[in-house]
Amino acid sequence: MEILVTGAAGFIGFHLIKALLDTNSPNKDYHIVGIDNINDYYDVGLKEERLQILSKLSAPENFTFMKLDLADRTAMSNLFSTYQFDTVINLGAQAGVRYSIENPNAYIDSNVVGFVNVLEGCRHHDIKHLIYASSSSVYGMNIKQPFTTADCVDFPISLYAATKKSNELMAHSYSHLYNIPTTGLRFFTVYGPYGRPDMAYFSFTKKILAGEPINVFNNGEMQRDFTYIDDIVKGIIRIIDKPPLPQNSTITTASAPYKIYNIGNNQPVTLRRFITAIEDACGKKAQENLLPMQAGDVPITYADIDELIDDTGFKPETSIEEGIERFVDWYREYYSV
Repeated sequence: MEILVTGAAGFIGFHLIKALLDTNSPNKDYHIVGIDNINDYYDVGLKEERLQILSKLSAPENFTFMKLDLADRTAMSNLFSTYQFDTVINLGAQAGVRYSIENPNAYIDSNVVGFVNVLEGCRHHDIKHLIYASSSSVYGMNIKQPFTTADCVDFPISLYAATKKSNELMAHSYSHLYNIPTTGLRFFTVYGPYGRPDMAYFSFTKKILAGEPINVFNNGEMQRDFTYIDDIVKGIIRIIDKPPLPQNSTITTASAPYKIYNIGNNQPVTLRRFITAIEDACGKKAQENLLPMQAGDVPITYADIDELIDDTGFKPETSIEEGIERFVDWYREYYSV
């Protein structure tokens, strides 16, 4: 099976490719093409380390990496013409809610223009299944808990969330017009080893170990549906061979092979418990600066994952304490702390 993974040097992309290469067998023979523009939004060295690990794990016939920008229309067209992809997994995007306030153009280039280029490649090359990353941020300040994919998501409170909602809308139009099976995954706060340094668990660990104060927003009262990376990857792999069939709706006559899933832990954790887990794993207490809620943040994320469980048997298994301990162990080894 020929698979394109965008965002190959990113956190989720790296772990997914690693897992796919680990599962190669006569019955599951994957050739993976990974692309990434390796931008400097966070430490480029970490991205390069991920790619080095992948190159050591695989033979050339199993994994090919190309430095390529999703927003480069010509390069993307050439990529799809060169390889005969069966499945495309689009994890490449400009991430980060807060950074979207500072640098909106980066989000339009990668998350909107780049995604159109992916859709066009799928349209012209008979892709059997497009899986793409959405985000729990599309739920914005929704009141009802837990979040379900049937909920209204018309009120994003960050540009990042708006771009992810736009991805879902564009995917639906291409599914309807060109019969491309598309599956969108609304990720809920993914964490783990080799994670993104801009995420709270990463910066908290760094500062607690260094004896520096951490900024705790909303007085630590926020809740997040933290999902360990290994659980996320297992969920994605289960979806690869399950392209959606045309879906009928009670509100439209449009029919499309289109699906959206929440993929989370289904167990929101308070920021206070989260910090305690990091303190316990580090063996040190945190010094805290208590601050109000930040612009673009939401008080709670909570995933209803019943559909994903019913359709794939997905079951997250990692508690926040287990996952954070594994991350801190990796962090200490990687940074020699």
